[in-house]
Formats: sequence, C-alpha cells, structure tokens
Amino acid sequence: MSAESKVVRSVCPFDCPDTCSLHVTMENDKIVSINGNPDHPVTQGAICNKVRHLHERVYHQDRVLYPLRRTGPKGTHEFERITWDEAYSEIVSRLENAIAAKGAEAILPYSFYGNMGILNAEGMDRRFFHRLGASQLERTICNAAGAAGYRYTMGASAGTDPETTIHTKYALIWGCNLVSTNMHQVMYLTEARKRGAKIVHIDVHRNCTSAWADEFVGILPGTDTALALGMMHVLIREKLTDERFIAEHTKGFEELAAQAEKYPPERVAEITGVPAETIVRLAREYAGTTPSFIRIGNGLQHHDNGGMAIRTISCLPALIGQWGVPGGGAIKGNSHYSAVNSAALERPDLLPDRSVRSINMNRLGEALLEAEPSVDVLFVYNSNPAVVAPDQNRVRQGLMRDDLFTVTHDLFLTDTCKYADIVLPATSHFENLDLYSSYWHLYLQLHEPIMEPMGECKSNFTLFRELGLRMGFEPEIFDITEEEMIRQALAYDSPFLDGLTYEELRREGSVRMKLDRSSLAPGKLPTPSGKIELSSERMQRAGLPPAPEFAPLLEPEEFPFLLVTGPNHSFLNSTFANQERLKKLEKEPVVDMHAEDAAARGIAHGDRVRMWNGRGEVRLKAKVAGNVLPGVLVTQGLWWEHGNDGVQAVNALTSQRLADMGGGATFFSTRVDVEKL
Repeated sequence: MSAESKVVRSVCPFDCPDTCSLHVTMENDKIVSINGNPDHPVTQGAICNKVRHLHERVYHQDRVLYPLRRTGPKGTHEFERITWDEAYSEIVSRLENAIAAKGAEAILPYSFYGNMGILNAEGMDRRFFHRLGASQLERTICNAAGAAGYRYTMGASAGTDPETTIHTKYALIWGCNLVSTNMHQVMYLTEARKRGAKIVHIDVHRNCTSAWADEFVGILPGTDTALALGMMHVLIREKLTDERFIAEHTKGFEELAAQAEKYPPERVAEITGVPAETIVRLAREYAGTTPSFIRIGNGLQHHDNGGMAIRTISCLPALIGQWGVPGGGAIKGNSHYSAVNSAALERPDLLPDRSVRSINMNRLGEALLEAEPSVDVLFVYNSNPAVVAPDQNRVRQGLMRDDLFTVTHDLFLTDTCKYADIVLPATSHFENLDLYSSYWHLYLQLHEPIMEPMGECKSNFTLFRELGLRMGFEPEIFDITEEEMIRQALAYDSPFLDGLTYEELRREGSVRMKLDRSSLAPGKLPTPSGKIELSSERMQRAGLPPAPEFAPLLEPEEFPFLLVTGPNHSFLNSTFANQERLKKLEKEPVVDMHAEDAAARGIAHGDRVRMWNGRGEVRLKAKVAGNVLPGVLVTQGLWWEHGNDGVQAVNALTSQRLADMGGGATFFSTRVDVEKL
C-alpha cells in the first residue's frame, strides 16, 4: 500500500437489515475499493456485490453535483444550473406563499429510507417540517402492517438475537429471500446447518434462497395466515404444544385454539396450495426440533391481510416454548433494542397544530389529485415515488400538475426528478457524519465522513438546517452540528443503550446493545398483559379479530392472475437501478409464469408479454418455469424508465389500497391479466 493509501471505517447506509460495517480503501483521497469489516461480529468481512461496487455510484458520471431549475415541461429532464442561494430563495418563497394561501398543510414532505442514517432520515428534516406545520407523512410503504401485527403479539419490534441462530436446529424462512436481502442471516444459518440444522423456505416464488435451503414450500400469495393456522391445528390436535410455557407466558390460548380448530390441513391445502401432508409434516418437524427458529420476511405483509399474517406467524414460537431458547424464537425486526431519543431528534413538540392532517405515503396519487386543501408544495428526499409508490399512473398524473411545486433532493436525476421544479444535489453517505442502527442485528454504529462533499452537494441534515435558518426558525434548534444532534439522540434512558456515549462510539465505531438474554421473551413484555398475546383485546377494540383469523385478499377477481412484485438480487428498490454493472447482471425485467398458464395462453419462454389491469399495463419478457404455482406471476426489481428504453415501472399495476393494519402497502395483492405480444 502506497503512502497515499489508507483503509478507513464506514457503514452501509441502505435499507437492509444487515447494516454492514465497511472497510474502504482510499488512494489520494479517492475510494478505490470497498470490503466488509472483518472485525465486525456480524459483517465478518462479507458484503454484497451491490455495496462492493458502491464507489461506482459515488463517482457515477450522472451524479447531480449542483442545484438545478427546470426549464422544459414537466415529464422531461430539462434543467439549468443555479446557485444554492437562488434555490433557497425560490423554495422559501414558495413555502411562504403556500402557507399564506392555504396554510402549512398545503406542504407535504415525501421521504423514506434511501439513506438509513438517523440524522439524515429522521432528524433535521422532521424538525423542519414539524416547525413548519406541514402535513405529516405516514411512512408506511415498507413494514408498517407487519410491525403492527407483530406488536399485537409481542409488544415491540424485538425478537431473537441473530447471532444466536448458529444454534438453530430447524429454521423456517417465511416469505423472505434471505440470500438477496439478509445475507448475514444466511451465514449464521449456514453455520447452523453444518451443526445439523434443517432449513425450510416458504415463499410464493422459487428464488435464490430456495436453492440454498434444504426444502422449498410454494404457497399461494396472501394465504400465509391460513398456513400458520393449519400448523397450529396440528400442534394442538397432536398435543405437540408446550403447556407449561403457554400457561406461564401467554394470554388467550383458548381463543387461539378455537380459531385453529377451524383450519384442518385439508382445508388449508385448498386455500394455500400447500399439500395437507406437507402441512402436517412441517408442524411435526417444527415442534419436534429445538431450537426452532422463524425468520419472518418482509414480503408477505404487503397484502390486504399482511398484518394478520405476521401476527399469526409470530404466535407459533410461543406454542412450542421456543422463546428464551438460544437459537429459537423468531425475528421480524429488532429495532426496539437500538431505539434512540427520537423525540429529541424529531421535535414533534414544535408542531403548531397537533391536529394537522396526516397523509399515508401509499396514497400519494390520491393526495396529489384529491386532497383538500390541495398539496401545492411537495418536497421529495430519500425516495423516488415516481417508481416506488403504488398506482404509479395516478402518482405521475399528480406530479404533472402545473400548480404543484416539487423539490427533489437526490444524487441522480431519477424518474421523479422529471416532474421536479428544483433538483438539489445530495451527498452520498460517505460524505456525512451520522449514526446507524440495524433493524435486525444489535449494533449501533457511528459513521464519520471519509471524503469531502462532491461538487456543491449537501446532506439532508445540512439542507434542512439551512432552510430552517432561512425561514427564520429558532437558532437554538436549527443552528446545531451533527455531533450535537447525535449526542441528543444518545441522551435516552434505555437499558439497551446503558449510558452509551458519543466518545465510545467514536473510539469503537460500533457498539453492541446491552441485551442480557437471547430474546425478548420470556419475561415482562411491553404488551398490555405483559405476556405474549395469542388473543388481543387491543385488536378487538381496533375492530380486528382478537385471535388470528384468515381473510382472503380484497382485489376484485376480474383478472385471473395474482401478481407479486418482489425485489431482485442486484437492486434495492429503485436504488442501484441506474448502475450499468448491476443492470447487466439482472439483464432485463421478466415475469415468472407457470408452464401450464403459459401453455394455455400460447406463451413460450422468452416471449414478450403484456400484463395489465384497470390501473395500467407493462410489457416485459416471460420466464416460463416451475418457479411459481399456477395462477401466480412474479416480477423482480424496480427498474427505472429513465435510461431503459421500453421499460415500464411495474407499480403501474399496484394499488393504493391499504393493508389490514398499520396503513401498510398492498403491493403484492394485485390481480392482472397477461397476453403474448
């Protein structure tokens, strides 16, 4: 290594459970390679191909480096360079005019977790829009339904310590393509398999994880609740439950048992497409092996009944007493352990009107076209709604409004930027000081900038700090540094932080949360009863079935196929979809189709097909195989239309309808028809 070379510590910033610790090699202050930190207990030197080439994204020729103002019509990428002073002046003027005309509710932020840094995803931005009094955004596009369902059972987003899953002897990977979306859980379970574990993958689509697992169980979309109830039926009927654990640590077993009685394997087979004998065997294997572990995935909550699906699956470990057993239990998420002082970060107390309206981000199209008062200023950051939001044609129709002023803050001219009036250049995370937690593992990490901001790029923190001061907001709240905000985040009475300081994070880089046992339960849980709630009075008060109950999908059956729009291996939602190396690996968007369905419609492998419903249509190639059950179609990846001639983003087909709990999205409860072109 030359004198000008050095290896520095970093963190992966993306919306992925692994939140990897990175070692970045710099030469003459430029990134030349990225590897996993071999000393981090979770990362262990291994990272995904996407992040290994992350510097190609940082130095991409299309990176936005200066503020831009639209010069052409909306729907084009025609911009001129302007100064930050000009951009700020126009934005402040538009904000003030909107407030004067209709009140601050006419302003809507739209963001998610394109950068998972706590300061840049849910820090100064939240302060700014709270102080402004803008419409509040319900950030529900990803895990809201499942988080709500899991909380009804367990009380918090907390489960098994993933590092203990090397001890697992039987693992159900349920609705989760781990190989593509949680690679370090794959590493732990691969070690468990060396020690004798069996790994079963339950999903709607045979994918990379199915090939890695010992067994694949194909299931019809939206029927996971029924499968879990069918397994419970067998557990209870064959007296495979842990009666002592149930008596000591659960509430509502009798109500749950009464529901499970209605779901014998034969009935469940008709609902799910999983053979009755497989359901019986799964239940027996699951109960007959300890430790047994369930990795609950993200995808199955993206249904009309997604909250109930997660709620039901999360009851299973309690029935066989697997909580508290190292390597047993379940993981949906573990963000409860690494929670910081969000009230100090976001300052909801700054809201001038606590009754200000909230807008669900899954209904952006509806909000832009129908809200009263109208949304007249849209501020987009950490997201690309023209591709990722459901009912895309309605979203774009709203974005095309002449009277809508749209600002985007991004690294690239995304499809959303085509509709923006002002585009602001964003830093990459390498240029920021920030704090990172994981919603899967138990380490909090500090990221210190490893390079100067490129061009005139600014972080979300800096952007909203400077805008706040431009608006004349209180200096004691807005004129602060990133370090000061991190110290505020850590000032939190949490047993898991246990007095963690900024200095300790700077010294260590990453610090494990203080967890004195392998899982949240058994013990006092943050549920109303303090126990695992197999039947929930809170659900009943919310108008939901108190005990698990299967409900079919709501999408009208006028179209014959169920479409699931899952992630692919090389993109993360729409992030990375403009990098040539990764696009070449994915080749092009395709739709998986069962051979029987293809034959009935005269479709051969590789044919171009048209998929459509009442919301829109897309055209892509058919992949004909046995990867899905009859009546099911699966596409993978959110491809940009910009830079990909002939590609239509698949969310033209998905619905703004909300899930049963938490206001979650229903991307996977979509019906379509398909024909050969």
